[in-house]
Amino acid sequence: MAITVKDKIFNLETENTLYQMKVDRFGVLNHLWYGEKTDCCMDYLLDYPDAGFSGNIYEAENERTYSLNTLPQEYSTSGVGDFRISAISVTHEDGSNALDLRVREYQIKKGKYEIPGLPAVYAKEDEAETLEITLKDTATEAEVILKYGVFEKEDVITRSVVVKNSGKTPIVINKVHSMCLDIPYGDWEWMHFYGRHTMERQAERVPVLHGISESSSSRGTSSHHQNPAVLLCEKDCTETNGHCIGAALMYSGGFQAQVEKDQLEQVRLVMGIHPDTFEWTLEAGEAFYTPEVILSCSTTGFAKLSQNFHHIIRNHVCRGTYQLSSRPVLINNWEATYFDFNEEKILNIARQASKLGIDMMVLDDGWFGKRDDDCSGLGDWFVNEKKLNGGLKALVEKINAMGMKFGLWFEPEMVSEDSDLYRNHPDWAIQIPGRKPMRSRYQLVLDMSNPEVVDYLYGVMSAILRENHIEYVKWDMNRSISDWYTATLSRGRQMEMPHRYVLGLYELLEKLTSEFPDVLFEGCSGGGGRFDAGMMYYCPQIWCSDDTDAHERTFIQYGTSFFYPTSTVGSHVSAVPNHQTGRITSIETRGVVAMAGSFGYELDLNQLSEEEKAVVAKQVTHYKEYQSLIYNGDYYRLANPFEDGMSAWSWISEDKKTILVQGVLFRAKPNVLRKTLRLMGLEAKKNYKIAGTEEMYTGVALMSGGVLLQRAVGDDVSFEIVLEEI
Repeated sequence: MAITVKDKIFNLETENTLYQMKVDRFGVLNHLWYGEKTDCCMDYLLDYPDAGFSGNIYEAENERTYSLNTLPQEYSTSGVGDFRISAISVTHEDGSNALDLRVREYQIKKGKYEIPGLPAVYAKEDEAETLEITLKDTATEAEVILKYGVFEKEDVITRSVVVKNSGKTPIVINKVHSMCLDIPYGDWEWMHFYGRHTMERQAERVPVLHGISESSSSRGTSSHHQNPAVLLCEKDCTETNGHCIGAALMYSGGFQAQVEKDQLEQVRLVMGIHPDTFEWTLEAGEAFYTPEVILSCSTTGFAKLSQNFHHIIRNHVCRGTYQLSSRPVLINNWEATYFDFNEEKILNIARQASKLGIDMMVLDDGWFGKRDDDCSGLGDWFVNEKKLNGGLKALVEKINAMGMKFGLWFEPEMVSEDSDLYRNHPDWAIQIPGRKPMRSRYQLVLDMSNPEVVDYLYGVMSAILRENHIEYVKWDMNRSISDWYTATLSRGRQMEMPHRYVLGLYELLEKLTSEFPDVLFEGCSGGGGRFDAGMMYYCPQIWCSDDTDAHERTFIQYGTSFFYPTSTVGSHVSAVPNHQTGRITSIETRGVVAMAGSFGYELDLNQLSEEEKAVVAKQVTHYKEYQSLIYNGDYYRLANPFEDGMSAWSWISEDKKTILVQGVLFRAKPNVLRKTLRLMGLEAKKNYKIAGTEEMYTGVALMSGGVLLQRAVGDDVSFEIVLEEI
């Protein structure tokens, strides 16, 4: 069994790690260990002084060394003497906010728990085990249930929390995080993934400083600016060596991850819904469910940790027909035409794409309502027949006749003031009575906490999908959210709206993906603004960034790769000069970078030279040959673009016999030696041949000495090496 309990010690064991907790003599649940298997109770490390100004629970009497302010807590509370960051805060009917949680009972179950209304890691009964530990407040009927899902083979543990009000009066939840992790040992750094629109998930590794560090979003989405996934790592941790712990929140709304180093050099990590945009009234008998955190630990460096996350997301988060299967190579018309298109323009792009072996034509923004620019049409999900004078069905049929699939862009959560929907239902847009709404991209946001809005969107979108042979949906969302207010909630419950918005979004996605399982849904939020594991439960790929520049994408995709598998990364070859940076990069380099994802094109193929068209045809064939490896192989980061003057990565097949190495050399330098690139993950004693040559090397040579790269001539020169085990 992966979960065992003996002498009040909880052991959660995966293939390579141990997660250990213990109920102490006062019923407090202490965290002991998360790391390499020890075959030992780790409570011998708990040796605490009488730390000044650290209070003692009443039951400890004169034992001044026992303090909740110093001991490692499994789930930290507030108001009872632990002055470090708390995982939960509530207000009781009498106005007090103390919560003193002690272990009451536990249960071990086969299989993996589910979370009502929220995405969660899933498993068959024999693929996981569940531990539920019930904690009860010492003075009220408030209960907290800690849920753990243990995936032994994957080296993954999931965490979620249920807050129950078993009393007779309401409780207000002010803050409730999905997890708390106390680490009383080691010298730690942390890595978070910051950014902005068109430059998301920039990896930043910094020391854990005394006090509190934070990565968060209060934008109503997980955001471009901070990603809901963080790493803790010991100072000597590298790609192939050292202790590191990753935490990824399966949630697409505002989130908070905080790291604190306390007075005794201990580190605490909490993660969950952002409390600045959250509050929840829990009536008698009700329960609140938090989103899930995916945890994994590696004692052999970042590469193994990333592979753990890639595997769990591919196999136990993503769903549907396209979860693990090959996906179509698509062409999107956005950067080719923007709003300025008609049926013939789209057909011309599709004709050329069909000749070059591309599988799908995607019609982006502008096909509906009075949508000729950013200022109008959103919400009116009916065909603009001035552009598509034969209607959508006729266009789809013509493209299908070319042997191509057809996909369609939606931005369901937004509404334009210049739209029939807004004129008929202005109350469906988020805005505070008496205040002018905040615009962004000339858009307002529909109130997804309102069931009427969800029902409307399901009705119009499902009708389009039923009436037309559409095999792909690009789900966009192009702004942050403020002005939180809804007429569907009372004055005292308005702070529930941001979370209810996310629940409404998930409800709509669940309805549509369940009814249309063969449609490939791709998430998008101005590119990568909602690139999180919660959205991946419904959308097995997400547009990685609106920045399509190949050079910049190497930085974006580097940070993305720490948690998210290649198969989830929507990535396209776009036009040059690049529309975001003006940079001119060869089509070969653009192709190599875009292949590190779900591959496609976003340009007018008719504008390419015959030589470039030949390259496109070759790229499509090449990608299809290696798509299974790219999607399902073990991924390695071989070079850090922030430090190494290049970016490089590889995939190794499950049978270890095929290795695909790709990368980009940023700048040529005169009179220098050729660069070498050390590979990872090979069998040291095996021999490997470089495809297309007679060159053969041992695994240890390629990992220690490296492979010799081509000489760079120019800037942003791509390379690719295929190795085969002999």
